[in-house]
Amino acid sequence: MKSMYCKSFLILVMGLTLGLTSCSSDENNPDNTATQTEIESNVTSNSWRITSFIDSGVDETNHFTGYVFIFNSNGTLNANNGTNDYNGTWSISDSSSDDNSQYDLDFNIYFNLTNDFEDLNDDWDIISQSATKIELIDISGGNGEIDYLTFQKN
Repeated sequence: MKSMYCKSFLILVMGLTLGLTSCSSDENNPDNTATQTEIESNVTSNSWRITSFIDSGVDETNHFTGYVFIFNSNGTLNANNGTNDYNGTWSISDSSSDDNSQYDLDFNIYFNLTNDFEDLNDDWDIISQSATKIELIDISGGNGEIDYLTFQKN
């Protein structure tokens, strides 16, 4: 009788161990995929403007006044203010880390420029997102300074 209970207990422990070790954080999370698709759809269906850019505690929003940002579905990004026209790239990727960002998705922006737009280059964590607003944050790994970037539908 003891033998039967021991075997049952052993099978239960092995099953729980196997079940727990086969789980992964976010890599196969259907909510993560759905959220990424939702964000991509929102971003590519509208034009956007920067309503807030705080770079290490300094408000630099005025550097982007008048610019309209177009996030194309092919991963290209355009910023235009009627005079200046800048092209870059964007993407959303799964960082699969435990940094407490929304579903661990990164909003990646890159402009190959040496002006104010290079300050936007980063793999931003998503604080919140909707069809009309995207709030991003970046915490510097080197010195811990925090940057905030907010896009709103134009």
